[in-house]
Amino acid sequence: MYAASISTITGLVLIVDDTPTNLEVVSETLSDAGFDIAIATSGDRALQQVERRLPDLILLDVMMPGIDGFETCRRLKANDRTCHIPIIFMTALSDSDSKVKALELGAVDYIVKPFYEKEVLARVSTHLQLSHLTKTLASQVAQKAAELEASQLQLIQNEKMSALGNLVAGVAHEINNPIGSIVGNVNAIQDYFNDLLGIIDLYGRKLPQPDAEIEDELEAVDLNYIREDLPKLIRAMKEGGDRITSISKSLRTFSRGDSDNKLSFNLHEGIDSTILILKHRLNANEQRPAIEVVINYGDLPPVECFPGQLNQVFMNILANAIDALDEANKGCSFQENQANVNKIFVKTFVENNQIKISISDNAKGMSEEVKQKIFDHLFTTKSVGKGTGLGLAIARQIVEKTHGGKLSCNSVLGIGTEFIIEIPIS
Repeated sequence: MYAASISTITGLVLIVDDTPTNLEVVSETLSDAGFDIAIATSGDRALQQVERRLPDLILLDVMMPGIDGFETCRRLKANDRTCHIPIIFMTALSDSDSKVKALELGAVDYIVKPFYEKEVLARVSTHLQLSHLTKTLASQVAQKAAELEASQLQLIQNEKMSALGNLVAGVAHEINNPIGSIVGNVNAIQDYFNDLLGIIDLYGRKLPQPDAEIEDELEAVDLNYIREDLPKLIRAMKEGGDRITSISKSLRTFSRGDSDNKLSFNLHEGIDSTILILKHRLNANEQRPAIEVVINYGDLPPVECFPGQLNQVFMNILANAIDALDEANKGCSFQENQANVNKIFVKTFVENNQIKISISDNAKGMSEEVKQKIFDHLFTTKSVGKGTGLGLAIARQIVEKTHGGKLSCNSVLGIGTEFIIEIPIS
């Protein structure tokens, strides 16, 4: 009958006392106020009860047979499962030493016998409310701290991506002019070479009998070999130039800066440019052969998005796939890894007005427990210094909050992992 005026927070209160009269008075008072009640007549039984069901607050008598209230409190506070439960001592002892000892052991308050019902109810309600507020505040602080850290690391990541983008764009710009000059002049070189061969052939027809000096020079330079090999060299130069031009274009695609508004973007170009950036990690090393990237692109329309952010998502997922394959290769010989070819599969298609991008690998996969945590802030399976635990959390934020899509994961332990990115078309 006093609860409404003090607090609307109720809960399970464990009353520990070896005196039936005390148990009856306190339990009736709290029960009438809407609290759930549990009773224990000794410290040992109290410890057994909390193992079965955790109370929200404990009213603990000091003088009891067996272990007394002080020892019971000490054991409760030493247990990680029960240390957070507020304990109020009930005691006929009024000396200061006993009160100080109770508080030093971790009790939040004490009630002196004989009981005054309103006081019991007020103290129980107050400390339950304080406990509730403390838990809520701790949860909010932890959540805000995680959000702040994630936000800070997101800003750092964005700055890193921006810096990388500027660097890549600068490199692409610097190589664009010289490579354009090389590619543009290769055809002219081919024409000049054909003209020179034509003149040499004309001289051969007009002067079919060259003197000894010319004969020696023709033999020394091996004109027939030059005639056969130089066109091959020119073709190789042209192919190399075209390859560099393609790389430069891919670098510019990857480094596209995001404006305040979404832009129309070909997602295949973003994926291709990301794979190019990671090419050095896909190459063979002393531990394993090259990782094969199997691409199966569907017919995708351009999508309105922030290209730089989606490239960041592609980068994170593809880099994680490479990490997973490298981890799976550890402890195996090069020949063993060669027998089980490392592969990353990239597939795109349209389904239910959604663009879907599947990126999967044939590494070891992950357990259900790990899979449930991979998108959590600060969770990582990588060793210290190799991961912040925010990559996939940020990737999900970009896909789901920024683009209104969905990022999900399928994984089978011992087989591999698949990430599916869904982006709405409209």
